[in-house]
Amino acid sequence: MKRIIFLNIILATLFSVTSCSDFLVEEPNTQLTEAEVYSNEENIELLVSGLYTQWRGTRNDRRALYMYTMGTDEGKQGGQQIRENNYQAALDKYNGALNASNSVLAEQWNRRWPIVSAAAKAVKYSESEVLKAEACFIRGVVNFELAMYWGPIPIIDIDDMKESRQPIKDVFEFIIKDLEYAAANLPATQEDKKLPTNGAAKALLGKIYMYAPSETGLRDYSKAKEYFDMVIPNYTLLGSYADLFNTTLNQNSSEVIYAFQFTNVWPDNNMVQHHAGSRAVADLDANTYFGGYDLCMPTDYYAGDITSGGIWESGDARKDVSIRYDFTLPDGREPQITWTGQADELGPHTKKFEDIRTQGVLNFWYSGGLMYYLRLADILLCKAECLNELGQTGDAVNLVNSTVRTRAFGGTLPAEFAWSASMSQEDFRNNIMDERMRELGFEGWRRMDLIRTGKLMQFVKERNPWAKEEGTISEFHNLYPIPESEIKQNELINDEDQNPGY
Repeated sequence: MKRIIFLNIILATLFSVTSCSDFLVEEPNTQLTEAEVYSNEENIELLVSGLYTQWRGTRNDRRALYMYTMGTDEGKQGGQQIRENNYQAALDKYNGALNASNSVLAEQWNRRWPIVSAAAKAVKYSESEVLKAEACFIRGVVNFELAMYWGPIPIIDIDDMKESRQPIKDVFEFIIKDLEYAAANLPATQEDKKLPTNGAAKALLGKIYMYAPSETGLRDYSKAKEYFDMVIPNYTLLGSYADLFNTTLNQNSSEVIYAFQFTNVWPDNNMVQHHAGSRAVADLDANTYFGGYDLCMPTDYYAGDITSGGIWESGDARKDVSIRYDFTLPDGREPQITWTGQADELGPHTKKFEDIRTQGVLNFWYSGGLMYYLRLADILLCKAECLNELGQTGDAVNLVNSTVRTRAFGGTLPAEFAWSASMSQEDFRNNIMDERMRELGFEGWRRMDLIRTGKLMQFVKERNPWAKEEGTISEFHNLYPIPESEIKQNELINDEDQNPGY
């Protein structure tokens, strides 16, 4: 992140997202000054367009997606995967390999800083309020992730560069400032669905006020609720939960606030099923849409019924939409455990990334359904949490019952599954965590939810089999280690700046 490499980063970004005909200059590329590059608003448009591709790439790469889910009480690595890569295994085991030299985590850290740096250039030089707002939105989103997973981070603002780790309060204030600008200057609707709206910025602002670490003094459930109330009237829950993940339908529905846009045509396929599906199926027929390589699978807690210590209630339609239990191929063949000998190859797998359009004609690598970032059900559950924390538990219960849980049971919530209006505040806190897993499993929020509620160590130790087996997870694991490569390359981040415990 050194200042001297910023121009090279941006130039590389520009050229990576343009064709020769898009960006012709008479001078050699290496002689372009920063002022010359950004004096043309078209170049900034190209830069911002490239940011969306880079940001989307943090979701569809195998480790990039599953760092949100692996190592939680929701997702775990498969038995063979846990044995193949010590650094990757450490994301679930929380052992000594989860350290500053962990290459899996360093890769994710390194992928995000060019996005932040390029967005900072667009914010600085663009004369368009909308382009600047788009760049602020992306910088805010990525900084939010970095701060939640790694803690205090540098603040990349061209007018006020702070390349050392900054106080976490300052970081979150900077994120809020970015998203407030985005909320004020983005349009209410976008024809191009890869572009964010002001609704997405407001929804994320609400989340920031919920998720900001308590030590920042910025966690504010009243402000969060205010933002959620601005967003909720503009979106509508789909009648069927299954329709959210049906790739034969238009997935940009009335429920979606922001989604990463993919198709099942390379290079716009999301590739996630390649890592989410069953290896036993893949070895039998590589063109079966629910095949894959067991990289990240549901924990028993996420996949199991309440009667067996899991989360699923009888009649909840989300269960069979979210989890695959049957691996019979469409032609009737039954896959067998492969040479790896890992029985969990035919254990429960997530279904949300399956793309039936590939069945029989394309490898599951070509999965291309949308990947949701913000959708209404999430915001409704977030608002309910805010109501509970504000002492309005009865209203919180009614909101969950009348919306998310009613849909989960097909439009009519059975009396025995309706949450009681007399539920205590603490019982609501416990119940909403399970409800968020039922509704949002494998959609990328679980690790943050565990961090913000202080439950990561407790729940992971109890429910993640690899962490339980290893027995080494500690409170300091709420943050990842600052990569060794960053400490070596950035003279303003030294060994003594490392997160405690590493």
